[in-house]
Amino acid sequence: MTDVVQAKSAARPNPGRLTPLLFALAVFTSACLVFVVQPMATKLILPSLGGSPSVWNAAMVFFQTALLAGYGYAHVLQRIGSMRLQVLVHLALLLAAGLSLPLRISGVLGDPDPNAPTAWLLATLTLSIGAPFAILSATAPLLQAWYARARAGQADAKNPYVLYAASNLGSFLALLAYPVLIEPLASLSLQRLGWSLGYGLFLVMVAGLGALAWSGRGVRTGAAAEPAPLEAGPLIAWREKGLLILLAAVPSSLMLGVTAHLSTDVASAPFLWVIPLALYLLTFVIAFQNRPVLPLPLTLAIQAGVLAAGCALVAFRTTEWLFVFVVNLTAFFFCALMCHQRMAERRPAPGRLTEFYLLLSLGGVLGGVFNALIAPLIFNMVWEYPLALVAVGLLRPWGEGEVRRWEIIACVIGGLVALAGPLGLALVRYAPDIRAVVPDAELVRIAQAVIGVAALFAFLLRDRAIMFTVVLGAMVWSGYHVARGYDWALTERSFFGVMRVADTDVAGLGGPVHVLMHGTTLHGAQAQSEPHRCSPTLYYATATPLGQAALMAQAHRPDGARIGVVGQGSGAMAAYKRRQDQMSFFEIDPMVDRLSRDPRWFSFINGCAEGPIRTVLGDARLTMAREAAGSYDLLIIDAFSSDAVPTHLLTQEAIAGYLRLLKPDGVVVLHLSNRNLDITLPAEAAAAALGAPALHQIYRERSDAPLMAESSTEALVIGKSEAALAPYREDPRWRRLSPTEVRPWTDDYVNLFGALVRQMRLAAR
Repeated sequence: MTDVVQAKSAARPNPGRLTPLLFALAVFTSACLVFVVQPMATKLILPSLGGSPSVWNAAMVFFQTALLAGYGYAHVLQRIGSMRLQVLVHLALLLAAGLSLPLRISGVLGDPDPNAPTAWLLATLTLSIGAPFAILSATAPLLQAWYARARAGQADAKNPYVLYAASNLGSFLALLAYPVLIEPLASLSLQRLGWSLGYGLFLVMVAGLGALAWSGRGVRTGAAAEPAPLEAGPLIAWREKGLLILLAAVPSSLMLGVTAHLSTDVASAPFLWVIPLALYLLTFVIAFQNRPVLPLPLTLAIQAGVLAAGCALVAFRTTEWLFVFVVNLTAFFFCALMCHQRMAERRPAPGRLTEFYLLLSLGGVLGGVFNALIAPLIFNMVWEYPLALVAVGLLRPWGEGEVRRWEIIACVIGGLVALAGPLGLALVRYAPDIRAVVPDAELVRIAQAVIGVAALFAFLLRDRAIMFTVVLGAMVWSGYHVARGYDWALTERSFFGVMRVADTDVAGLGGPVHVLMHGTTLHGAQAQSEPHRCSPTLYYATATPLGQAALMAQAHRPDGARIGVVGQGSGAMAAYKRRQDQMSFFEIDPMVDRLSRDPRWFSFINGCAEGPIRTVLGDARLTMAREAAGSYDLLIIDAFSSDAVPTHLLTQEAIAGYLRLLKPDGVVVLHLSNRNLDITLPAEAAAAALGAPALHQIYRERSDAPLMAESSTEALVIGKSEAALAPYREDPRWRRLSPTEVRPWTDDYVNLFGALVRQMRLAAR
């Protein structure tokens, strides 16, 4: 009989073995919910603020601050001695926060002020998802602390931090799944519903785990009494607290910095915003494993090499964008991994676990606040990224023993070599014979190579953090000095991005030309010589689809056409305005309006246009909704050529709004030129779904045209009626597209990943 009982007992699953898995599953689930909601909520709020990477960075400050609040709450809750009371309090707050579901963006604060959108964004997110996000964020440290108490006496109780690896693995997978699986397959309404159901399921899981933890069934050996509170362990010294905060702050700053840098200075698809965050989370997964895949000594060696390479390249823009992506993201990954591994080796006893995570979260918030809130106010470009790249060198081990003579020599030579690039260029300016033989671009490449040599000296000094950082600083300063001297004349920054005005000579346009750039995208160019000054250039030249539409509207309205343009740029469309016409720009960025009206840089609006030009500031979907129906002859939607595409301006509802504003014979022209995404087929599908006739044109830049005189342009013209498109059908350059099976984008559904894949396939042909 005893043998039978023992056999039955052996056949039952051991709940003690299942307990770690159940805790890991709960932590994994909460992390998935926390990080799926971040791109989801940001996507919900984008229609009010356009598609700028700064929206994501500012939203990250909210999420990091809410995470800090959650970790602070977990730390305070742990001071309650009774685990049963802790579980009941946490369940009560989870239920209370759940009352705000399903997810939605609160409209209490109205529309954002384009001159100060950050405060509106943070306040709106707080009102919309602050409570459930903060309570969910508390789960990772809270469950780890419960686990350590519940498993007291077991070997795994000594290292509950491994659950943090499970948490970050869930975050990493959820974040990557959003653009690849969730967004293409589910509408926003379905996403919000699914997330709310997931929140309810998680609440049930926490209740079950709480009951398991305080009952002691299958958790502890011995009596089933409530587990005793953990011993606090030794205090964390203030110096150690400061170091932990720094080790958390610098990777956070680098994460947002590399996002802004690549989006502004190289080329990007919208998915770039999530890649740095995903890599950031992956470094936590590796750092908090029991046996990290990459040990810290190996990480330190790799980090020194890729960081030196990143500092050598950070100032320069190149057409080899994939190479620059790989170098910058690799440098960021190993810098973050190094910091997090150094942080993990300093983790305290489980009794100080929630305090440890509170310090980690505080560092993350400080890094995010510096990048998203302070840097845009004090820097005219993305200086925070190179500064953080240099600063991370000081978080490496400082070395032991006396500094050797060869290290001092290597530091001096490395610094001098780094400075040789800009010094050499300064001397060449006074040597016209050399400049006549060697083009400026070639001189810059030589300077880049010299800075690359300095990177080798930096790597030799990797075990001396201060010397290593000194050489890195010299490299970064030299790189920006060289790039600035030969690249742009003006740089200004706002919430919506960094704008630059380049001054270059174009012989075909009579000499100097001012070019407005956002990253690698040209937003307009104006010749400064009098014969060409008022000639619209690039996408706006008279031969392009945009120019054709403007001339056609004026031909049909000799007494005056009313034209609206979404996206002001340099104001080149103002060159078409006759005295009898009315023209309105709809622009989200006040800085763009100011630059385009400043005659020092561009004079299309104040100089070429006949009569006043109106600019309406704010997101175009919001401001155009206030315009009178049936009042425009022509609308030009020119907001999609940048790397960050405001998809809400291309949805079926948006196009219906444009058609509402048109006169019976009016048309809307969508400028669809984009390097990264196929946005033509969703636009065509949206027009078809609305029953609106549409024609398509791809204009190829003439080979004999002067540089910047015109540009290849893709556009779709949509008519309010068939009669409105009659003049366009007579022009053979405009053609009807074949019907598409691509699903139209709506305010509830956008598939950016599909647009990226289609563009990649098109480029591969």
